[in-house]
Amino acid sequence: MGKRYFCDYCDRSFQDNLHNRKKHLNGVQHLRAKRLWYDLFRDAAAILQEEQTKKPCRKFLQTGQCDFGSNCRFSHMTEQDLEKLSAQVQGEQRLKELQLEGADVPPGTIEDWLEKRAKRLSTAQS
Repeated sequence: MGKRYFCDYCDRSFQDNLHNRKKHLNGVQHLRAKRLWYDLFRDAAAILQEEQTKKPCRKFLQTGQCDFGSNCRFSHMTEQDLEKLSAQVQGEQRLKELQLEGADVPPGTIEDWLEKRAKRLSTAQS
């Protein structure tokens, strides 16, 4: 049967030889999956900057769906989404400034604390 190559981005395996590997690594599905994976780790400032340069997607605004999905060259964010993202970026910038000044900043956010509290209360009740 021979060796098999498993691609973590695509969650697929295939017979491992030079031709198959090159064909897979240069394929559209692999490049799309790889891009999606790395997009998960981008910071909010980079996402905001990219989304502000794009025009809104008419198809997405009209129907709520777009055939191109994450590969669409237009923005699928509403004005509210952009406002939330800009608020998140400003919050991250303030946090970095406070850390540079040497102020004691507690780790996490209010949402994190509320989730932990809810978990503790649910385990205490059961």
